[in-house]
Amino acid sequence: MSTKQMRAAVLYARERLVYDEIPEPVTGPGEVKVHVRACGICGSDVPRVLEDAAFFYPIVLGHEFAGDVVEVGEGVSSVRAGDTVAGAALLPCMKCEDCARGDYGLCKNYSFLGSRKNGAFSDYVVLPQENVVKYDPSVPYTTAVLFEPCTVAMHGLRKAGYTGGGTTVILGGGTIGVFTAQLCRIFGASKVVVLDIDDDRLAMAERMGADATVNTTDPDFMEKALALTDGRGFDWLFEVAGQPATMQMAFSLAASKATVCFIGFPHVPVTFEPRLWESLNLKELTLVGSRMSYNAPFPGPDWTLVAHYLATGQLKIDPSMIFKRYPMKEASAAFDLFRQPGAVKGKVILENE
Repeated sequence: MSTKQMRAAVLYARERLVYDEIPEPVTGPGEVKVHVRACGICGSDVPRVLEDAAFFYPIVLGHEFAGDVVEVGEGVSSVRAGDTVAGAALLPCMKCEDCARGDYGLCKNYSFLGSRKNGAFSDYVVLPQENVVKYDPSVPYTTAVLFEPCTVAMHGLRKAGYTGGGTTVILGGGTIGVFTAQLCRIFGASKVVVLDIDDDRLAMAERMGADATVNTTDPDFMEKALALTDGRGFDWLFEVAGQPATMQMAFSLAASKATVCFIGFPHVPVTFEPRLWESLNLKELTLVGSRMSYNAPFPGPDWTLVAHYLATGQLKIDPSMIFKRYPMKEASAAFDLFRQPGAVKGKVILENE
C-alpha cells in the first residue's frame, strides 16, 4: 500500500459525497499514473450519488477524464511523463469469447473505472497503459473531457458502416447527437439534419455544422423533415436520445434500404405498431445496435480517430456544451445541480489544479 495520500471526492453512502484524503494509488508494471486535470459528470454518475445505484461503498466515481502522465511503470512504452491523455474506462477481462474477437465492449466479465473500481474524481488515477490515449496538448483539458462521448458517436458510425454521399438524420440533439452530426459531416454526408425538442440544442447543432434542424414539437415536423429529402426519406438514421418516440420516428423517416443505428438506451418500454414495425421489412432496412466504443487493438480506432479529429480541429466542442465547472473539492455542490430535473443543460466538469 502507498504511504502517500491524495484528495478525492469519495462516495461513502447515498448522497454522502465527501472530499477526503485517501491513499494515492501505486503504479505497477504496465501501468500509468495520471494527474487528473478535469473529469466530467456522466449521467450514469448521478443515480450513483443521488439514488442507490452504486455497486458498493466507499467508491470514487468518475470516468470521463483528461490529464497528464506523471509516472509510468516498468514495460510502459506507449506514453511517457508529461503526455496529455484521456482515459478509456473499460477494463475488459481479455479472456472471454467477446474479448477474443476484439469486441471488448460486449465483455460480460468487465470492470469499469469509476463504477466497479475507484475512478477519476481524484488527484490521481492509475490504469493499464492500453487504457490511456494520448492526444495533442493543444486540446484543452475541458475539451478532452468530452473525448469519451465523442468515441461513442464514432463507434455508432463505424458499427453502421457509415459512408458519405447520403442524407443523414440525427434523432436527438444532445452532446452525443451533435458529435454524431459532426462526424457524419467529416465522413462526407451530403446533408445532415438534426431533430430535437429543444430550440437551444437545435441552434447548437446548426452552429456545429448541421445543414438543417427540425423541432419535433412542431405538429408538421414529419412532413418538414421528409421535405428535406424531397420526400424519399433518409439514408442514414442515428437515434441517440433513447426515447420511444425517436426510436419509432426512425422507421417512419427512413428511406428504402436505409441503415438505422440505435446508440441511445431506452429506460422505459418501447412498443411499435405492427404497420410501423413492418417498415423494417417493407423498406428492407438495416437495423444496427451500438454500445460504448471499444474494439481491437484496444481501446480501438474509435479512440485514435477522435484524437486525430480533435487535433485537426475538424471535431469541435461548442462552449455551450459545458454547463458549469467546479473545483473537485466542490463535487457535492456540483451534484446538487442534478436534483432538479432538466436544470442541467450540458456537461458539468470537476477540475483539479
